[in-house]
Amino acid sequence: MANSDILKICYLLGSLSFIVGLKMLSRPDSAKRGNLFAALGMTVSIAGTILFHENVNHATGEVSRIGNLLFIFGAIAIGTLTGYLSAMRVKMTAMPQMVSLFNGMGGACAALISLVEMNTHHPQEFGLRLIIFLGLMIGTVSFAGSMIAFGKLEEKIKDYGSKVQQVINNLLVFAILGLIIYISQGDSTTDSLIWVVFGASAVYGILFVMPIGGADMPVVISLLNSFTGIAAALGGFMYDNQVMLTGGILVGSAGTILTILMCKAMNRSLWNVVSGAFSASGGSGKSTEGLSISEINVTDAAILCAYSQRVTIVPGYGLAVAQAQHTCHEFEKVLESKGVEVTYAVHPVAGRMPGHMNVLLAEADVPYPKLKEMDEVNPHLPNTDVVIVIGANDVVNPAAETDPGSPIYGMPIIKANTAKNVIVMKRSMGKGYAGIENELFYDKKTRMLFGDAKASLEKLIAELKSV
Repeated sequence: MANSDILKICYLLGSLSFIVGLKMLSRPDSAKRGNLFAALGMTVSIAGTILFHENVNHATGEVSRIGNLLFIFGAIAIGTLTGYLSAMRVKMTAMPQMVSLFNGMGGACAALISLVEMNTHHPQEFGLRLIIFLGLMIGTVSFAGSMIAFGKLEEKIKDYGSKVQQVINNLLVFAILGLIIYISQGDSTTDSLIWVVFGASAVYGILFVMPIGGADMPVVISLLNSFTGIAAALGGFMYDNQVMLTGGILVGSAGTILTILMCKAMNRSLWNVVSGAFSASGGSGKSTEGLSISEINVTDAAILCAYSQRVTIVPGYGLAVAQAQHTCHEFEKVLESKGVEVTYAVHPVAGRMPGHMNVLLAEADVPYPKLKEMDEVNPHLPNTDVVIVIGANDVVNPAAETDPGSPIYGMPIIKANTAKNVIVMKRSMGKGYAGIENELFYDKKTRMLFGDAKASLEKLIAELKSV
């Protein structure tokens, strides 16, 4: 069997592993295996490329193999070690930042491939030049935008946007596309303009993400992820590499579909998101001045939960901050030992990245059937004895339904306020990521349990065992 045939088989196995792995990622109980399965397929594809790829000189018929193996294996070793250590040490609260950072590296890789190809081979074909320049643009936008998203999630970069900036953004993106079409039709004399495309794309990537804040960050991360996938797919076209093409298409399409679904879950258009209409600096149109809150102590909260028939837990970013997912699972098991039915209500944009709460709870081995989506759980909340909100804020805020002046107005929420009783666990009365007051805290059925979520849950568990 020829080396080229073996390489095709490796690429086929890699492509199939990506598809199967992505399917397995759709369920928390199989996600880990799916990730490992896809990683194995990538390993097979890389090994096949190094061992069996051949370059044929059509003029002389000479066949050459991949060289610079020392540099290749050195880069693989450095990347593997860096990625492993980063993944093992990262906290769940910083997982969105890591996703943004790694996604940006993928975009940077696609951009570098385009720069190297254009400066090394100077292709003349319109189609190939167009693919290279589009890959450069999309990869650079993904890299620059992901770095800004990383800074926002780290709270190092503030939101900045205006109507003038949106006009500038629109003009800039059309100018870049026009320049790409122009230089794709040219010859090597216009190759130097690739640096103009690179610089303009980097500026656009920064300006594109700067105005976006608040609860829109999960949508932005998903969108930038799809950009990286598209850039990788263009690289697959460039090199006629099936596994690169398959992987890029899967990432691009999955990211796009997820972005659309998240926008639908927020009852907002993608344009409304990318225009920065939902800024963290936005304020609610309804004042809470003069309203009061009610507190509850741990003993009373434990008694209320112990004598309930149904309890629903709404997890949020505060659960991740307190690293309380395992304690929450233990709390759930203690309640169930007393005959209480416990479920989790997960909002599509809870946390700081797509699926943040699902990943968090899966890490604590919470059974997948207990995780209920917003549309599934809302009809049952009026018959729920207690809803416990742990660190969530904007996704349970009734202002989304009652306050036309609120920046989250129209966003579907988990209707915690319809339950018989609500307990909110928070460190303080601080605002959520959207920067607005939560009307739920002032509801007559709501009682606040202040303190660190993990410490509060541990005290609840101790009280429940003595009830």
